[in-house]
Amino acid sequence: MQVPCRQPQPRHPRPDGTGPPGHRIPRRRLAALACVTALTFTVSTSAGTGRLAPGASTAGAGPVTLSHTSAHGPCMIRSAREVQMSEGIPTSAGYTRSTGTVRALTLMIDFSDAPGEGDAQDRFHEFFPQTRDWFRTSSYGRLDYRPETPIPGWLRMPKSFREYGIERGAPFEPGYRALVEDLVAAADPKVDFRAYDLLNVLVTPNAGPSALDTVLSVTFAGNPEAPRADGKPVANASFVYSRQDDGSGSYDRTGYRVLPHENGHVFGLPDLYTAEGGGAVGHWDIMSEDWGANNDFLGWHKWKLGWLDAAQVHCAASPGTTEYALTPLALAGGSKLVFVPLDRRTGYAVELRTRAGNDEAVCRPGVLIYQVDAKVDTGMGPVTVIDSRRDSGGCTRAPNVHAELSDAPFTPGETFRDAARGITIEVAGAGAVGAAGAGGEGAYRVRVTRR
Repeated sequence: MQVPCRQPQPRHPRPDGTGPPGHRIPRRRLAALACVTALTFTVSTSAGTGRLAPGASTAGAGPVTLSHTSAHGPCMIRSAREVQMSEGIPTSAGYTRSTGTVRALTLMIDFSDAPGEGDAQDRFHEFFPQTRDWFRTSSYGRLDYRPETPIPGWLRMPKSFREYGIERGAPFEPGYRALVEDLVAAADPKVDFRAYDLLNVLVTPNAGPSALDTVLSVTFAGNPEAPRADGKPVANASFVYSRQDDGSGSYDRTGYRVLPHENGHVFGLPDLYTAEGGGAVGHWDIMSEDWGANNDFLGWHKWKLGWLDAAQVHCAASPGTTEYALTPLALAGGSKLVFVPLDRRTGYAVELRTRAGNDEAVCRPGVLIYQVDAKVDTGMGPVTVIDSRRDSGGCTRAPNVHAELSDAPFTPGETFRDAARGITIEVAGAGAVGAAGAGGEGAYRVRVTRR
């Protein structure tokens, strides 16, 4: 059943962040959104052919399988009706599912006024296999992300890049609609769109301005009003433009990270930076900062995406004091997240972050505490990290990593208090604890008290 739809909104600019000497990271636009509709498909395709296997059903959007019990009920915060892309759990229908095998149709496109330079497969390999590996690591192997290129070369669009009128802040209508329609018409002879769960459009990097000046990369997610291809809307599509190369010499290692960020939107995750930049969350989630050193998703996002089991998430909703053992978020197994609900819309999340897995920029391991607010829309600050060392300047000088929040985690002996709500979160130390969570080497004990 289709729900009333609003025009997909463009991403709004964010201020520059500081890069290496002589470089400034440009403003990005907030996720372009549409309303969502309930679409249910299953996946069974012939990999790499662009055609369905005999007797197979179509791929497409589907509900996220969220692991929870009745005890998690108070922690499943919900968004307000007017919020288009929220931190609420469970994620609304219409986005691409984020567990199991997900097939990503990946097309490299160029234009008469911006012809593709070199081999289109070189453009593909700027993002793969790195993006696939990033999702495998972040999901503990629960997301099998498979990029496919049934058209291996450049796919020429019938209009010039200039004619589409694409610029920073461009809405879906009319330019992106025309581009998607032309892309579908050009690819359809060789592609069965029913075989895929999402679309990646890797635009030739010489189309549009340098990313150092203006970031055009954008995602239109959960959009049932998108042009149709082989009977289904192209509802979840990410577009990547010029290279996010800050001149620091790290592009070969970090330049791909714009795509996991954009794909985060097709899985239903909001932008965590705000109009003021990345100061709300810093480098603790790729939905906040996707330039610079590698980083991971927050534990809240991993639960939202279906990557954590119910036993790995603890809902601290009852009065009294309970102690939990948290294991490093980057490592598989063990307790990963404690959530302290404040009301039906918001609460505090607690997790252990260390330098491992995708988290290569962590300079002060410890317990990260942040507030999640499901009534705040994408790009407006739905998550706020609590800084254990305000105005310290941080513990990193890595390029394009928000320094001030880099030392935000709490360490053993430190306590966060919300006196107004009667909440205390204490990092009690390291080591195992009882039934509230199995500990082990590297675990931290966290004590939560509610009045």
